[in-house]
Amino acid sequence: MPTRTSLSLPEDVKERYGAVFECVKEKLRLLQEFLLADTQDQLKILEDKLKSSELSTEVYTSEVKAVLKKALGVVKEDEGVEQNGHSNSFSENGSHKDDGEQEGAMDTREEGDAMKSPSAPKGRGGRRSKADSEPKKSPASTRVTRNSGKQPTILSMFSRVPKRKSDELNGDVTNGDAEVKPEEDITEETPPPKCPDCRQYLDDSDLKFFQGDPDDALDEPEMLTDERLSIFDANEDGFESYEDLPQHKITNFSVYDKRGHLCPFDSGLIEKNVELYFSCAVKPIYDDNPCGVPAKKLGPINAWWITGFDGGEKALIGFTTAFADYILMDPSEEYSPIFALMQEKIYMSKIVVEFLQKNQDATYEDLLNKIETTVPPAGLNFNRFTEDTLLRHAQFVVEQMESYDEAGDSDEQPIIITPCMRDLIKLAGVTLGKRSIRHPTKIEKDSKGPTKATTTKLVYQIFDTFFSDQIDQNNKDGGGVKRHRCGVCEVCQAPDCGKCPACKDMIKFGGSGRSKQACQKRRCPNLAVKEAEDDENMDEEEVLPLKETKKISQAKKKKQTKNKISWVGEPIKTDGRKAYYMKVRVENEVVEVGDCVSVSPADPSHPLYLARIMALWEDGEKMFHAHWFCRGTDTVLGESSDPLELFLVDECEDMQLSFVHGKVNVLYKAPTENWFMEGGMDDDIKVIEGDGESFFYQLLYDGECARFESPPKVTPSEDRKYKFCASCVRNREREAQELPNVYEPLEDEESDSKVFYGLATLKGEQHRVGDSVYLPPEAFNFAEKLASPVKRSHRKDDVDEDLYPEYYRKSSDYIKGSNLDAPKPFRIGRIKEIFCNKRSDGKPDRMDPKLRLYKFYRPENTHKGPKGAYHSDINQLYWSDEEVTVNMAEVLGRCQVEYAEDLVESFYLFFFPISIITIYVDAYNAKTKSFEDPPNHARSAVHKGKGKGKGKGKTPLKLSVVQEWRNKRNTTTVAKFLDTSVCGGISETNWAIEMWDPAAQAFRLNNPGTTVFTEDCNVLLKLVMSGEKTNSLGQKLPQKGDVEMLCGGPPCQGFSGMNRFNSRTYSTFKNSLVVSYLSYCDYYRPKFFLLENVRNFVSFKRSMVLKLTLRCLVCMGYQCTFGVLQAGQYGVAQTRRRAIILAAAPGEKLPRFPEPLHVFAPRACSLSVVVDEKRYVSNVTRGNGGIYRTITVRDTMSDLPEIRNGAAYLEISYNGEPQSWFQRHIRGSQYQPILRDHICKDMSALVAARMRHIPLAPGSDWRDLTNIEVRLRDGTTSKKLRYTHSDKKNGRSGTGALRGVCSCAEGKPCDPADRQFNTLIPWCLPHTGNRHNHWAGLYGRLEWDGFFSTTVTNPEPMGKQGRVLHPEQHRVVSVRECARSQGFPDTYRFFGNILDKHRQVGNAVPPPLSKAIGLEVKKCVQEKMRENATGYFYFFFYY
Repeated sequence: MPTRTSLSLPEDVKERYGAVFECVKEKLRLLQEFLLADTQDQLKILEDKLKSSELSTEVYTSEVKAVLKKALGVVKEDEGVEQNGHSNSFSENGSHKDDGEQEGAMDTREEGDAMKSPSAPKGRGGRRSKADSEPKKSPASTRVTRNSGKQPTILSMFSRVPKRKSDELNGDVTNGDAEVKPEEDITEETPPPKCPDCRQYLDDSDLKFFQGDPDDALDEPEMLTDERLSIFDANEDGFESYEDLPQHKITNFSVYDKRGHLCPFDSGLIEKNVELYFSCAVKPIYDDNPCGVPAKKLGPINAWWITGFDGGEKALIGFTTAFADYILMDPSEEYSPIFALMQEKIYMSKIVVEFLQKNQDATYEDLLNKIETTVPPAGLNFNRFTEDTLLRHAQFVVEQMESYDEAGDSDEQPIIITPCMRDLIKLAGVTLGKRSIRHPTKIEKDSKGPTKATTTKLVYQIFDTFFSDQIDQNNKDGGGVKRHRCGVCEVCQAPDCGKCPACKDMIKFGGSGRSKQACQKRRCPNLAVKEAEDDENMDEEEVLPLKETKKISQAKKKKQTKNKISWVGEPIKTDGRKAYYMKVRVENEVVEVGDCVSVSPADPSHPLYLARIMALWEDGEKMFHAHWFCRGTDTVLGESSDPLELFLVDECEDMQLSFVHGKVNVLYKAPTENWFMEGGMDDDIKVIEGDGESFFYQLLYDGECARFESPPKVTPSEDRKYKFCASCVRNREREAQELPNVYEPLEDEESDSKVFYGLATLKGEQHRVGDSVYLPPEAFNFAEKLASPVKRSHRKDDVDEDLYPEYYRKSSDYIKGSNLDAPKPFRIGRIKEIFCNKRSDGKPDRMDPKLRLYKFYRPENTHKGPKGAYHSDINQLYWSDEEVTVNMAEVLGRCQVEYAEDLVESFYLFFFPISIITIYVDAYNAKTKSFEDPPNHARSAVHKGKGKGKGKGKTPLKLSVVQEWRNKRNTTTVAKFLDTSVCGGISETNWAIEMWDPAAQAFRLNNPGTTVFTEDCNVLLKLVMSGEKTNSLGQKLPQKGDVEMLCGGPPCQGFSGMNRFNSRTYSTFKNSLVVSYLSYCDYYRPKFFLLENVRNFVSFKRSMVLKLTLRCLVCMGYQCTFGVLQAGQYGVAQTRRRAIILAAAPGEKLPRFPEPLHVFAPRACSLSVVVDEKRYVSNVTRGNGGIYRTITVRDTMSDLPEIRNGAAYLEISYNGEPQSWFQRHIRGSQYQPILRDHICKDMSALVAARMRHIPLAPGSDWRDLTNIEVRLRDGTTSKKLRYTHSDKKNGRSGTGALRGVCSCAEGKPCDPADRQFNTLIPWCLPHTGNRHNHWAGLYGRLEWDGFFSTTVTNPEPMGKQGRVLHPEQHRVVSVRECARSQGFPDTYRFFGNILDKHRQVGNAVPPPLSKAIGLEVKKCVQEKMRENATGYFYFFFYY
């Protein structure tokens, strides 16, 4: 390779301008006398380099101009103005501020401009070829020309799909350099000037100059005629067409502007008609020789393009000039870092496209997992992908997704609306609709996608019938609600293409206009993303005002008829003025007691009301008692219900017979004797023919909790048949239970003002003297007065806004994850007396019974405070002789309290902590603040229950009783259980299905007796339905009758973001795992069914997913209900709301949802569900209350040893004893010296630096970062974030500094040239913070006394749950810490690499929540056992 020399000029030019150069030098010498010493030194160095030929005259001139601009603060108007409209600020003597400060404010222009959007505004127009010919069009390439505003797509690069042919990109462009009015009275330092051509900061240390060409380098025309580049011999024909441009390969290339600055070519400069040139070695297209013909100043570049991947991992990129096309090979050494960014973003796009082709349900964390685990191919100039890499190239990546979606079918779900892409768009502040790249070639789908769902006929018919009806209805209604475009993006502003099917149907293109569909090339991406967001957004802490629920009977407005009414027969009973009959004639029909009738509504558009006649009588008017049915449309099922199916409700009323419209037939559909074996049959789901007068029912419906249950069997006595109403009976029973009552008066106790009793009842529970009860926290106070936790502000008043420029965003004192607002746990007291005060007439006031209680102290109620609670058992109490009187109506429930020495250890360990609260050895004396021995009346359990009355005492539980129960449990049959959501089951499991191998292996490790199928659940169900007994691996398949409980959590992201019923919705939904899971239930018909999913499962598609799921279960004959539970209320330090659907077979008891055990933050406990504008609540009555205090982060993990970022030792020592109850419990009863999986992700050098600079104070996050330069562990240095624009929303800082980092802060379109990277404060967060609640919580630390955000599958500081930093250590949380936040015991084993383990933890149901639900199922089984008094059926729940 020839040695490089200075850039040579023609001799005539040198002579012509020689005098000019001497004049310039003389002026510089005169000027230097007035400059500072350091400026003079810089100019002297440049002059020496010119003399020694180290610099060319062009480079020397450019460098001198830059130095003088810095020294004098002058920028010529014709050379461009700084974007915010200001010149630099200097001190009075004209000098710069401290060099270190200036260096810290420098930006990485190679990186920033690499992100610059090529969507360029219209400028001077493209340069014409000297030969007046168009550049060669390569059919497999995509070009970006100088007058084009478009960047190339890389979709034609993939080897796995056919290449997409692109149209020429000749769209209009507009001027991107918006004029900004200068601010006045600004004394702050503004950013240094930029080069008017390449727009790089002139004081940037990374700004590099082209070092010149070798002496033998040729100009472009001369180079192209060099014989070394000739492809043909003299005897061969030349090109077929002289209009085709020749193609060559270039190596050792550098790209620079006319000032000699090395600059990227993909940052929009070419599109803005900036003249870029390149120097290189040129060689023939077929030549692999590393040497070539040296060429200088080729260009200017008219276009750059991508031809695809060269059969491997490298993209082929090329330039077009007026004379030839050039394919880029290897860059020069100085240009290599700039070109690496171009290769990086192209390869990054390839990764994302291929990943989302197969994983459209992926989250942002899943994409980061993919990126961080992808090793870049050899030969590329980068060695690792990080989140910063993705955010750097987000605009380019998203544009490729847009072009991919444009090329797809109209019924395909756009990738742009997937959860992953939506999060990336929000975080990086991507501008949608900037491109209009056309891809007429249809994209071939990946054949390895999910298999078609295997469904039973019942499930298939329900979905098929419903969706076909909905699609037809939408077509009649013109497509439903009209959707409005954003009208801003380039896609919306483009004209209709006139070629797609939608355009061809338009009237203006000669079509019929019936489809009323928009042009497929104008599908607004902003609209699609907004719809997806609106469909899924449900704030984790949303609290909606409670809407009153009216009784069904109160909502009925009826209309009388003119039917003739007459009694049939004589009265069968007379009760006062009422004469009861058994029959009545309405017009020509005879109606009896027990028959069903229709009632005319006042609104003729409303369907007829239906009811069963429970009594007929005359009392001046002919009357009847109606027990109402409700139609399916009046339930939570809504429009998904069967129009012929009715539901019993506990609503009834008396009304006149004149309201009766006519007689109807209502059939009770009872479950068949062989119901369990009828699953998967091909029978028609239609029960009866719809003649308008025939209906059927099978379930009772509770409209408040949305519970569908089997109607209770009630048989009236013979003498009450004429007026018996089961609804009235049940309503009276409920009302009676809600009122307190007293029994067993104690005659030997005398008082002038009180009457004492031995028994009181409330809400179906009995309370005797000596029993313990729960009370609300406000029921009584303690003698020990503790200072309540002060809600002090964590915000600093005096903050250096220049050092902490983003701190101003922390305007609220609320800290997400804080327990300051958590309520206190229930008060507990032991009943000393039950009494009623005497009224003035001497009789007891039985409507207002009172309780005299002994108070129990919790550890936190003593002088030890919260610290005492942390080290004590969570169920520990202290006896006190303090007494209090409370109303019986305040009692929340019965509590079992035992003296510790009366409990055997085995009982304590096995049953604890669900139903036992123990009293420890001590009593507490608040006056002396000391712990004492309990008094005799508290110590002996034999005295419990006697008190002052005749109540019977209770003896302590003996070891033999516990041992007997355990022996029975070990010898009885365990429930046969099929689990489809492994790493967190609720019972011993016989079979499990998990397609992801690491999770399947983890389940095998922890459940060695379980058969785990690692294959597609659709394939397995198809095998079973076809009669197979084993799968391809020889594993035995469960058959009908084998499975007694089915538990799973099928994902439903696949059909999120689709608000219309069309063929795409139907196709996606019918092939979802939800449908497959329901088919499993229909085929196996287990006794119990559980579906767990994200909270928004109940809201997807206007709750249509929920409705259709319940509809399938009801059609099968199941009793079912749904609810939302908060895992934090069941013993974990984590907010995790989950939707749960429970179902029970006919004849079984439908489980209720478990009452909360722990108090939790009220903001995270909004658990009601709104469906069709009606609010539903679960059966839970405690609300935010709980038996125990909140479990905190400190409880969870304060005992774990300290580790560093990237810790990878799979087994280490605990290095200490457990400190809290939770830690003792989670470690297990068996001694485990080895701690497993206390490992954490190794974050990149920049992320690690950010974590080190997050303060340890509660509520700290990215807004607390300092804006400084930091030396990173990889030897590089981060940069200070530049604030270059005024912020319309937030104004300026207290010192007058700017707060905007992009032109969008001023209300203008985003300018990609404003992007900054490698800064301690991530540029993307202040860029989009105003739109996203200031990104509160990103890079956030956990609070020791708070709780985790929802544990995700990949803890990322800028992920969905950004609060993933350890409270004190500079790292993200470890696998074991996340596992503990879910409630996994330390003995639980995970499988795979660190990201596999995080995913297993994040996808699991918290075991404590599983246990609480499982115990409710167990209660139902035991209740049925007591009723049947035969056999045993036990669950063993893992916790």
